[in-house]
Amino acid sequence: MPLQGLCDLQIHVNGQHTFFLHQKVISRFSGKLKKIIKQEKKKTQIKNSGIEILDFPGGIEGFELVSRFCYNNGNIKITVSNVCLLHCCANFLGMTEKLSTCNLLHQTESFFEGLFYWSWHDIITSLKSCESFLNYADSCGLIQKLMTSLLAKIAQNSDINNLFGLATSSASSSSSSEQMKPSSISTSKVWWFEDMTILSPTIIEQFLRTLGAFGSDNNSLLLTRFLLYYLKTAAQYCKSHNNIDNNSSNCHNLISRIEYSGLADTAVKGVVLMGKTAFSCRNLFWVLRIVCGFGISKERRGNLEKLIGGNLDQATLDDILVCGHNGGVYDVNLVLRLIRVFVHINDKVSVQKLKKVGRLMDKYLREIAPDQSLKISKFLGIAESLPDYARDCFDGVYRAIDIYLESHPTLSLEERSRLCRCLNYEKLSLEACKDLAKNPRISPRIAVQALASQNSSSIPTTDNNFAKETKVSNSQMVLYKKNKSDSSSSSDQHSLQEEEQEYMRLNLQKMQWRVVELEKICKDMKGQMSKMVKSGVMVPPAHTRALPRLCRSQDF
Repeated sequence: MPLQGLCDLQIHVNGQHTFFLHQKVISRFSGKLKKIIKQEKKKTQIKNSGIEILDFPGGIEGFELVSRFCYNNGNIKITVSNVCLLHCCANFLGMTEKLSTCNLLHQTESFFEGLFYWSWHDIITSLKSCESFLNYADSCGLIQKLMTSLLAKIAQNSDINNLFGLATSSASSSSSSEQMKPSSISTSKVWWFEDMTILSPTIIEQFLRTLGAFGSDNNSLLLTRFLLYYLKTAAQYCKSHNNIDNNSSNCHNLISRIEYSGLADTAVKGVVLMGKTAFSCRNLFWVLRIVCGFGISKERRGNLEKLIGGNLDQATLDDILVCGHNGGVYDVNLVLRLIRVFVHINDKVSVQKLKKVGRLMDKYLREIAPDQSLKISKFLGIAESLPDYARDCFDGVYRAIDIYLESHPTLSLEERSRLCRCLNYEKLSLEACKDLAKNPRISPRIAVQALASQNSSSIPTTDNNFAKETKVSNSQMVLYKKNKSDSSSSSDQHSLQEEEQEYMRLNLQKMQWRVVELEKICKDMKGQMSKMVKSGVMVPPAHTRALPRLCRSQDF
């Protein structure tokens, strides 16, 4: 005989599953079902239509446990894993002492009376079990009850005062000072951090609200550290599962940005509040990498970037190599924003700090130059973001340009020329200038400008004869400039182009000869200087300052 023939009651739970039961067995323990059955009997035959129950806490699993309780004559094994579910089901179905002395609601309440003696892991396990019916468990007061016990366990094993206002306390102990060392923020953890990472973001949010430390109210270093640890663990979990699931295009297919965004905002609020007193520049970049994937608000991100930008001179190349999100390998827009913040905040910044950032940007340019998706405007944005005096030498920028040109061979002549506009030719070393002049990827016009600037910056600092000689030599280096009136026919225009190329070749050859001459002069001057020093003749300071740049060995 089929199962339906043995039962006289059908119950459809949450539109997911149908249970075939006996009216008499279920009505004995559930006041709500007993009432529904009586009402349905007056309308139609319920065994044909059944009873629809929506929003049942715990869904199929919860109703199955209740059914077992009823068919086992009011007995079921209650544990920390199922007590919350059984309590919510009993409350939903009205399984009170009005119907039976061995009712389910009374049994679960009796079990909770021993909550004080539960272990830490028992409380965590019970909280974890509430995730699928969290709203109903919260309305029954279970979440608040478990949270109170959770905090009591933390208080038994640590200083509960550390959860409140540690960062703003003026009288901090030596132990709390140790906790605030920037180097320990991203590596250290407290004993309860790991266990709570299994809880859902909604429960963690409830935990923070219980402490009055959610959102803008967060002023605790300890809770900020916990949130960062929690978010880091969630991101790692997401990454590992993304590698397994080939159908997932990114980690946000597995975790909800909306669920975590509130926690990320709360963490950033704590970081910004404590600033560089608790977080080094490297730690701040570490924080940025963690929270940027969880959809933090624009205001919070701006505050964090302002904090990082103000300390950009302490950053390293590894710090600023943040992955891009819009097709690029690196997040160049982020670095541009950080530079703007640095320049704006440090309006009166020391030249030493500015030069430190300049050297950092030169390294960054060389690192991002091979990126095929990097636009010229972004490259120039980084190269031109600092004033000229932030760099003593532009060799680093030139090397980055050379790498970019090599990685982007399809650039037009105009684009290549545009790329070189960020160079200060007068601050190029002789070696770099020679390399530029021979570089086939550099426009000849740019090569002429570079060598001309090199000569002009060096001539006034030498003797008059050398200046005159250079002036005469330079006057011979004239580029052919086509006149519009001469281009009357296509054949003439072709001839002019060939003639222009020949002029370019000759001029470049002359410039190479001139470089050899300048090197010879430099060598002779250095020999004379050595003889003067050995003979005890002092060189006047003004004369020393007037030596041409190409004679300064430290620039080679």
